[in-house]
Amino acid sequence: MPNKSDKLVALLAGQPVIPVLRIADARRAVPLARALARGGLPAIEITLRTDDAVEAIRRVAGEVGEAIVGAGTILDPAQYEAAVYAGSRFIVSPGITKELLKASADSDVPFLPGAITPGEIMAARQAGLHFLKFFPAEQAGGAAFLKALAAPIADVRFCPTGGVSPANASTYLGLPNVICVGGSWVAPDDLVEKEDWGRIEELAREASGLRKVG
Repeated sequence: MPNKSDKLVALLAGQPVIPVLRIADARRAVPLARALARGGLPAIEITLRTDDAVEAIRRVAGEVGEAIVGAGTILDPAQYEAAVYAGSRFIVSPGITKELLKASADSDVPFLPGAITPGEIMAARQAGLHFLKFFPAEQAGGAAFLKALAAPIADVRFCPTGGVSPANASTYLGLPNVICVGGSWVAPDDLVEKEDWGRIEELAREASGLRKVG
């Protein structure tokens, strides 16, 4: 089975932290994306957890040329299609279903589904997906669990998300089967609501300075 994740790896590799964003007001999407890009984190995931999420994706895709905007919390093919139409360059889901696999097979936009059990990971691998979201990372066993998967499923790599923070990000990034981590700490809700783009840029710069070991 060909590796369908190569395009996604090319988009995200080299950026240690992918900001996971909840944007309640689409007017803030463009300055937020610009602040993160200035801080060294151009690839962002805007989650479909608010009514303004799709519009936020549309604005970033249309106005922030330096950004690589993706859509997260995609639960069904209709959301997949809407996110792609809005300009998403990659799609992230907390889990994996036959319907979402079909939607990804019919789309040129790469798919990063969540998987936490060996069975889910093997099913994704058989579908040609070799780069997966490990979610919720800390609750599912954390870095120790991922390290244990590295030998038996050596050709699958991960973006751990969920409970990842500055305190443990480097531990995840030190694993051979981790490409990057997803985190919300670089753009917390309170700073976004205050429109403190300067502080968000600082947090992004700190996060972009994290590097894989080995």
